Amino acid sequence: MSAIKAKHQRLVLLVIALVALVGAGLLAAWALRNQAAYFYVPSDLVARPPEPGRAVRLGGMVEKGSIRRAADGVTIDFVVGDGKARVPVRFTGITPDLFVEGSGVVAEGRMEGPTFVADNLLAKHDEKYVPREMKDMTASQAKQVVAETK
Repeated sequence: MSAIKAKHQRLVLLVIALVALVGAGLLAAWALRNQAAYFYVPSDLVARPPEPGRAVRLGGMVEKGSIRRAADGVTIDFVVGDGKARVPVRFTGITPDLFVEGSGVVAEGRMEGPTFVADNLLAKHDEKYVPREMKDMTASQAKQVVAETK
């Protein structure tokens, strides 16, 4: 019996490596299938709601006058809108400092009936946002502070 030529050995090793790489990718995708959280805006969520209990992200603007705090002090109800649709949201926990009416928010959670129950809130700021510590600084002072922190 003749030995496999070196050229064929490399080809076989390459094929095995490719199969292993594809297998690892498929295994990772299968393992993470339930961890993926899809992003919805209110109009998408109303038009095509996800199945109950599925982890999703809801992004939009907190409507003015919609924040209501419960008696327990940690539960809040508010409405997220995108100009086309509105979704009521309930969150229990400490809200981010930037969470205010009229600001952008991304809520991570799931639909429970008509209400989106958020497990986590991410407040968004506009492009003019300046940290409180830098509010009274000139542009050159702010650049100096940023340069010093690098």
